[in-house]
Amino acid sequence: MSIKVDHVSKLYGEQRALDDVSFEIERGNIVGFLGPNGAGKSTMMKIITCFLPQTEGLVEVCGFNVAEAPMDVKTRVGYLPEHNPLYLDMYVREYLEFIAGIHKIPNKKKRVDEMIEMVGLTIERKKQIGALSKGFRQRVGLAQAMIHDPEVLILDEPTTGLDPNQIVEIRNLIKNIGSDRTVMLSTHIMQEVEAICDRVIIVNHGKVVANDKAANLTNYQNKQVIKVEFDKAVKSNVMASIKGVTEVKKVTESVWLLGSNANDIRQNVFDFAVKNGLTVLTIQKEEQRLEDIFKRLTS
Repeated sequence: MSIKVDHVSKLYGEQRALDDVSFEIERGNIVGFLGPNGAGKSTMMKIITCFLPQTEGLVEVCGFNVAEAPMDVKTRVGYLPEHNPLYLDMYVREYLEFIAGIHKIPNKKKRVDEMIEMVGLTIERKKQIGALSKGFRQRVGLAQAMIHDPEVLILDEPTTGLDPNQIVEIRNLIKNIGSDRTVMLSTHIMQEVEAICDRVIIVNHGKVVANDKAANLTNYQNKQVIKVEFDKAVKSNVMASIKGVTEVKKVTESVWLLGSNANDIRQNVFDFAVKNGLTVLTIQKEEQRLEDIFKRLTS
Protein backbone atom coordinates (compact mmCIF):
# COMPACT_ATOMS: atom_id res chain seq x y z
CA MET A 1 0.00 0.00 0.00
CA SER A 2 1.52 3.35 -1.05
CA ILE A 3 -0.51 5.58 1.30
CA LYS A 4 -2.40 4.51 4.40
CA VAL A 5 -4.37 7.04 6.45
CA ASP A 6 -6.00 5.58 9.55
CA HIS A 7 -8.36 7.64 11.77
CA VAL A 8 -6.39 10.87 11.32
CA SER A 9 -7.48 14.14 12.95
CA LYS A 10 -5.79 17.53 12.97
CA LEU A 11 -6.72 20.20 15.48
CA TYR A 12 -5.85 23.89 15.44
CA GLY A 13 -6.92 24.89 18.92
CA GLU A 14 -10.57 23.84 19.08
CA GLN A 15 -11.00 23.75 15.30
CA ARG A 16 -10.85 20.34 13.61
CA ALA A 17 -9.27 20.73 10.18
CA LEU A 18 -9.43 16.93 9.78
CA ASP A 19 -11.88 14.73 11.66
CA ASP A 20 -11.25 10.95 11.80
CA VAL A 21 -10.12 10.60 8.18
CA SER A 22 -9.27 7.13 6.83
CA PHE A 23 -8.38 5.90 3.32
CA GLU A 24 -5.80 3.81 1.44
CA ILE A 25 -4.21 4.35 -1.97
CA GLU A 26 -2.49 1.57 -3.91
CA ARG A 27 0.54 1.94 -6.16
CA GLY A 28 -0.24 2.85 -9.77
CA ASN A 29 -3.42 4.78 -8.96
CA ILE A 30 -4.14 8.42 -9.77
CA VAL A 31 -6.52 9.62 -7.07
CA GLY A 32 -8.44 12.89 -7.15
CA PHE A 33 -8.57 14.46 -3.68
CA LEU A 34 -11.50 16.88 -3.78
CA GLY A 35 -13.33 19.23 -1.47
CA PRO A 36 -14.43 22.86 -1.13
CA ASN A 37 -12.02 25.50 0.16
CA GLY A 38 -11.23 24.88 3.81
CA ALA A 39 -12.27 21.22 3.68
CA GLY A 40 -8.84 19.99 4.85
CA LYS A 41 -7.25 18.89 1.56
CA SER A 42 -3.98 20.82 1.88
CA THR A 43 -3.72 19.89 5.56
CA MET A 44 -3.97 16.20 4.70
CA MET A 45 -1.35 16.53 1.98
CA LYS A 46 1.02 18.36 4.30
CA ILE A 47 0.67 15.56 6.87
CA ILE A 48 1.40 12.91 4.24
CA THR A 49 4.50 14.83 3.11
CA CYS A 50 5.72 15.37 6.72
CA PHE A 51 5.25 19.16 6.67
CA LEU A 52 2.68 18.97 9.48
CA PRO A 53 2.17 16.46 12.30
CA GLN A 54 -1.27 14.96 12.79
CA THR A 55 -2.99 15.35 16.17
CA GLU A 56 -4.44 11.83 16.17
CA GLY A 57 -4.22 8.71 14.01
CA LEU A 58 -1.67 6.94 11.83
CA VAL A 59 -0.24 7.84 8.41
CA GLU A 60 2.08 5.53 6.49
CA VAL A 61 3.74 6.09 3.13
CA CYS A 62 5.28 3.03 1.45
CA GLY A 63 5.15 1.30 4.83
CA PHE A 64 6.94 4.09 6.76
CA ASN A 65 5.26 5.99 9.58
CA VAL A 66 5.36 9.74 8.83
CA ALA A 67 5.82 10.56 12.51
CA GLU A 68 8.53 7.99 13.23
CA ALA A 69 10.47 7.87 9.94
CA PRO A 70 9.98 11.23 8.17
CA MET A 71 13.26 11.06 6.23
CA ASP A 72 12.37 7.63 4.81
CA VAL A 73 9.00 9.07 3.76
CA LYS A 74 10.51 12.20 2.16
CA THR A 75 12.88 10.17 -0.01
CA ARG A 76 9.85 8.36 -1.45
CA VAL A 77 7.54 11.34 -1.92
CA GLY A 78 7.53 14.12 -4.50
CA TYR A 79 5.49 17.20 -3.59
CA LEU A 80 4.21 20.12 -5.63
CA PRO A 81 2.45 22.57 -3.25
CA GLU A 82 -0.41 24.82 -4.34
CA HIS A 83 1.89 27.84 -4.33
CA ASN A 84 4.85 26.53 -6.30
CA PRO A 85 7.98 27.72 -4.37
CA LEU A 86 10.76 28.40 -6.87
CA TYR A 87 13.98 30.42 -6.82
CA LEU A 88 13.08 32.91 -9.55
CA ASP A 89 16.66 34.21 -9.94
CA MET A 90 18.00 30.76 -10.76
CA TYR A 91 18.11 29.25 -14.24
CA VAL A 92 16.03 26.15 -14.99
CA ARG A 93 18.98 23.77 -15.29
CA GLU A 94 20.81 25.40 -12.37
CA TYR A 95 17.75 25.00 -10.13
CA LEU A 96 17.12 21.37 -11.05
CA GLU A 97 20.80 20.50 -10.50
CA PHE A 98 20.54 22.18 -7.10
CA ILE A 99 17.50 20.05 -6.20
CA ALA A 100 19.25 16.93 -7.51
CA GLY A 101 22.20 17.74 -5.26
CA ILE A 102 19.91 17.99 -2.23
CA HIS A 103 18.64 14.49 -3.00
CA LYS A 104 22.23 13.28 -3.54
CA ILE A 105 21.37 11.91 -6.96
CA PRO A 106 24.37 10.28 -8.71
CA ASN A 107 25.12 11.63 -12.19
CA LYS A 108 22.76 14.53 -11.56
CA LYS A 109 23.40 16.21 -14.94
CA LYS A 110 22.08 13.15 -16.75
CA ARG A 111 19.03 13.03 -14.48
CA VAL A 112 18.35 16.75 -15.03
CA ASP A 113 18.49 16.19 -18.80
CA GLU A 114 15.97 13.35 -18.45
CA MET A 115 13.58 15.51 -16.40
CA ILE A 116 13.86 18.50 -18.73
CA GLU A 117 12.87 16.28 -21.65
CA MET A 118 10.13 14.47 -19.70
CA VAL A 119 8.28 17.63 -18.63
CA GLY A 120 8.83 19.53 -21.89
CA LEU A 121 11.31 22.18 -20.75
CA THR A 122 13.90 21.67 -23.49
CA ILE A 123 13.38 25.03 -25.22
CA GLU A 124 13.27 26.86 -21.86
CA ARG A 125 16.16 25.09 -20.11
CA LYS A 126 18.56 28.06 -20.35
CA LYS A 127 16.09 30.68 -19.11
CA GLN A 128 15.76 32.18 -15.65
CA ILE A 129 12.75 30.75 -13.83
CA GLY A 130 11.45 34.28 -13.25
CA ALA A 131 11.21 34.77 -17.02
CA LEU A 132 9.03 31.67 -17.54
CA SER A 133 5.27 31.62 -18.05
CA LYS A 134 3.04 30.13 -15.34
CA GLY A 135 2.72 26.91 -17.33
CA PHE A 136 6.47 26.41 -17.65
CA ARG A 137 6.97 27.26 -13.96
CA GLN A 138 4.53 24.45 -13.14
CA ARG A 139 6.63 22.14 -15.30
CA VAL A 140 9.70 23.14 -13.31
CA GLY A 141 7.75 22.38 -10.14
CA LEU A 142 6.79 18.95 -11.46
CA ALA A 143 10.39 18.28 -12.47
CA GLN A 144 11.70 19.08 -8.98
CA ALA A 145 8.98 16.89 -7.45
CA MET A 146 9.96 13.92 -9.62
CA ILE A 147 13.71 14.33 -9.98
CA HIS A 148 14.50 11.78 -7.27
CA ASP A 149 12.10 9.25 -8.89
CA PRO A 150 9.63 9.08 -5.97
CA GLU A 151 7.13 6.27 -5.54
CA VAL A 152 4.42 8.72 -4.47
CA LEU A 153 3.61 12.09 -6.05
CA ILE A 154 1.48 14.66 -4.19
CA LEU A 155 0.14 17.50 -6.37
CA ASP A 156 -1.84 20.35 -4.80
CA GLU A 157 -3.75 22.36 -7.45
CA PRO A 158 -1.14 21.76 -10.19
CA THR A 159 -3.14 23.51 -12.95
CA THR A 160 -4.31 26.62 -11.06
CA GLY A 161 -3.94 29.75 -13.18
CA LEU A 162 -3.04 27.94 -16.39
CA ASP A 163 -4.67 28.60 -19.75
CA PRO A 164 -6.70 25.80 -21.43
CA ASN A 165 -3.78 24.62 -23.59
CA GLN A 166 -1.42 24.49 -20.61
CA ILE A 167 -4.04 22.60 -18.56
CA VAL A 168 -4.27 19.89 -21.23
CA GLU A 169 -0.47 19.63 -21.45
CA ILE A 170 0.00 19.31 -17.67
CA ARG A 171 -2.95 16.91 -17.47
CA ASN A 172 -1.40 14.61 -20.08
CA LEU A 173 1.94 14.82 -18.31
CA ILE A 174 0.38 13.78 -14.98
CA LYS A 175 -1.44 10.90 -16.67
CA ASN A 176 1.82 9.60 -18.15
CA ILE A 177 3.61 10.00 -14.81
CA GLY A 178 0.90 8.06 -12.99
CA SER A 179 1.34 4.93 -15.06
CA ASP A 180 4.05 3.56 -12.77
CA ARG A 181 3.63 5.41 -9.46
CA THR A 182 1.00 6.70 -7.05
CA VAL A 183 -0.38 10.19 -7.70
CA MET A 184 -2.60 12.10 -5.27
CA LEU A 185 -4.06 15.12 -7.01
CA SER A 186 -6.00 18.00 -5.46
CA THR A 187 -8.03 20.15 -7.85
CA HIS A 188 -11.29 22.07 -8.27
CA ILE A 189 -11.52 21.20 -11.98
CA MET A 190 -13.95 18.28 -12.23
CA GLN A 191 -13.19 17.62 -15.90
CA GLU A 192 -9.58 17.10 -14.90
CA VAL A 193 -10.58 14.44 -12.39
CA GLU A 194 -12.87 12.68 -14.85
CA ALA A 195 -10.11 12.71 -17.49
CA ILE A 196 -7.19 11.30 -15.50
CA CYS A 197 -8.21 9.94 -12.08
CA ASP A 198 -8.86 6.27 -11.28
CA ARG A 199 -10.48 7.05 -7.95
CA VAL A 200 -12.00 10.03 -6.17
CA ILE A 201 -11.89 10.94 -2.48
CA ILE A 202 -14.14 13.85 -1.45
CA VAL A 203 -13.74 15.59 1.89
CA ASN A 204 -16.06 18.14 3.49
CA HIS A 205 -15.58 19.88 6.83
CA GLY A 206 -12.61 17.61 7.51
CA LYS A 207 -14.51 14.34 6.93
CA VAL A 208 -14.42 11.88 4.04
CA VAL A 209 -17.87 11.93 2.40
CA ALA A 210 -17.04 9.78 -0.66
CA ASN A 211 -14.28 7.33 -1.63
CA ASP A 212 -14.84 5.34 -4.80
CA LYS A 213 -14.04 4.97 -8.49
CA ALA A 214 -15.06 8.01 -10.51
CA ALA A 215 -17.44 5.92 -12.61
CA ASN A 216 -19.19 4.58 -9.51
CA LEU A 217 -19.72 8.04 -8.06
CA THR A 218 -21.84 9.08 -11.03
CA ASN A 219 -24.38 6.50 -9.80
CA TYR A 220 -24.22 7.88 -6.27
CA GLN A 221 -27.35 7.00 -4.26
CA ASN A 222 -28.87 5.56 -7.49
CA LYS A 223 -30.13 9.03 -8.32
CA GLN A 224 -31.24 9.56 -11.91
CA VAL A 225 -32.27 12.59 -13.93
CA ILE A 226 -34.71 12.40 -16.85
CA LYS A 227 -35.03 15.12 -19.48
CA VAL A 228 -38.46 15.18 -21.08
CA GLU A 229 -40.07 17.39 -23.72
CA PHE A 230 -43.85 17.62 -24.17
CA ASP A 231 -45.85 19.10 -27.02
CA LYS A 232 -47.49 21.61 -24.66
CA ALA A 233 -46.56 23.78 -21.68
CA VAL A 234 -46.82 22.10 -18.27
CA LYS A 235 -46.78 23.65 -14.78
CA SER A 236 -44.18 22.65 -12.20
CA ASN A 237 -46.70 21.59 -9.54
CA VAL A 238 -48.23 19.19 -12.05
CA MET A 239 -44.81 17.75 -12.94
CA ALA A 240 -44.06 17.19 -9.26
CA SER A 241 -47.11 14.92 -9.02
CA ILE A 242 -45.49 12.25 -11.23
CA LYS A 243 -44.88 9.08 -9.22
CA GLY A 244 -41.23 8.74 -8.15
CA VAL A 245 -40.23 12.33 -8.97
CA THR A 246 -38.29 14.03 -6.14
CA GLU A 247 -36.90 17.08 -7.98
CA VAL A 248 -38.31 19.26 -10.77
CA LYS A 249 -36.34 21.79 -12.79
CA LYS A 250 -37.78 23.83 -15.67
CA VAL A 251 -35.73 24.23 -18.85
CA THR A 252 -38.58 25.76 -20.86
CA GLU A 253 -42.38 25.66 -20.40
CA SER A 254 -42.47 22.28 -22.14
CA VAL A 255 -38.99 20.86 -21.32
CA TRP A 256 -38.27 19.58 -17.82
CA LEU A 257 -35.52 17.86 -15.82
CA LEU A 258 -36.95 15.34 -13.38
CA GLY A 259 -34.87 13.91 -10.54
CA SER A 260 -35.68 10.61 -8.89
CA ASN A 261 -34.27 8.03 -6.50
CA ALA A 262 -36.40 5.31 -8.13
CA ASN A 263 -34.94 2.77 -10.57
CA ASP A 264 -36.61 4.18 -13.69
CA ILE A 265 -39.44 6.70 -13.90
CA ARG A 266 -39.77 6.89 -17.69
CA GLN A 267 -42.86 4.66 -17.74
CA ASN A 268 -44.40 6.88 -15.05
CA VAL A 269 -43.73 9.91 -17.23
CA PHE A 270 -45.46 8.26 -20.22
CA ASP A 271 -48.46 7.31 -18.01
CA PHE A 272 -48.63 10.91 -16.78
CA ALA A 273 -48.58 12.22 -20.38
CA VAL A 274 -51.43 9.91 -21.48
CA LYS A 275 -53.51 10.84 -18.45
CA ASN A 276 -53.08 14.58 -19.09
CA GLY A 277 -53.48 14.54 -22.87
CA LEU A 278 -49.82 15.29 -23.57
CA THR A 279 -47.48 13.91 -26.20
CA VAL A 280 -43.91 13.05 -25.22
CA LEU A 281 -41.68 14.44 -27.96
CA THR A 282 -38.37 13.34 -26.45
CA ILE A 283 -37.30 11.60 -23.24
CA GLN A 284 -33.79 10.66 -22.23
CA LYS A 285 -31.82 9.69 -19.17
CA GLU A 286 -29.22 12.31 -18.28
CA GLU A 287 -25.80 11.19 -17.09
CA GLN A 288 -24.86 12.65 -13.71
CA ARG A 289 -21.65 14.64 -13.78
CA LEU A 290 -19.02 14.49 -11.08
CA GLU A 291 -19.64 18.18 -10.51
CA ASP A 292 -23.27 17.43 -9.58
CA ILE A 293 -22.19 14.72 -7.14
CA PHE A 294 -19.60 17.07 -5.63
CA LYS A 295 -22.21 19.80 -5.08
CA ARG A 296 -24.65 17.36 -3.51
CA LEU A 297 -22.05 15.97 -1.09
CA THR A 298 -20.53 19.31 -0.07
CA SER A 299 -23.50 21.72 -0.10
